[in-house]
Amino acid sequence: MRTVYLGTSDFAAAVLERLAETDHRPALVVTRPDAPKGRGRALSSPPVAVMARELGIEVDQPASVNADDARARIAVAEPEAVVVCAFGALIKEPLLSDHELVNVHPSLLPRWRGAAPVERAIMAGDEETGVSIMRLTAGWDSGPVSLAGAEPIARDDTYGSLAPRLQELGARLLIRALDERPPYVEQDESKVTYAEKIGPEDRTLDLTRPPIENELIVRALHPHIGARIELPGGKFLGVRAARATGDAQLELLEVQPAGGRPMTYADYLRGHAPVPGVV
Repeated sequence: MRTVYLGTSDFAAAVLERLAETDHRPALVVTRPDAPKGRGRALSSPPVAVMARELGIEVDQPASVNADDARARIAVAEPEAVVVCAFGALIKEPLLSDHELVNVHPSLLPRWRGAAPVERAIMAGDEETGVSIMRLTAGWDSGPVSLAGAEPIARDDTYGSLAPRLQELGARLLIRALDERPPYVEQDESKVTYAEKIGPEDRTLDLTRPPIENELIVRALHPHIGARIELPGGKFLGVRAARATGDAQLELLEVQPAGGRPMTYADYLRGHAPVPGVV
């Protein structure tokens, strides 16, 4: 099947790599423009652009995928389906109706529609999550689903350990959906939950919460976003690993001072005051 691929993130790059090995190899990859990154703020290409170039696939990076010129470049590729995976920008009409848009969404829809489904599943203490293959519509991940597969969330899973398994599952389900063309089934609106984008307040641990809730936040945001604790004086200490203890306390295992390197909490205490409210 002739396809065009819309994606941006590391997750989307991994799925693209698998898709390119099949008969559904994209004729065109559309991703976001290069953006400043890191302390030096040098322009950096999105992971999907890097992967597409390594694969020898044509890349387009429009300011808006909904603009006439961007839509025209997609149309020239004559796709039978446009695959969308972690694109990170709103897709509007008339593009939504120009083609069949097949979306790879890393949750068991209708649970965790939205921007941060993997993180929110871990934060909520869910025992499983998964990937859904759905038709993209104007709603927020509300389109009908053709395939879904579950993936257990282990007791020690972080985003960094869970996401690669979901990438693999998502690629398998996507390829199967394009091969077999199973029918779409509408979602059960009574079971909808939303995965809001992770903001600064989500990253900052509230030490008055039950310790297990803070442990789940640390796991959900490691290593790509990072949890943190606000210290006296307004500075922040990054928290890379922590666990709830049997006596209902939060134990810090690995931290990262602002501008510093990751270290064990024991090493941190050799040169800093203890963090109030943790062990």
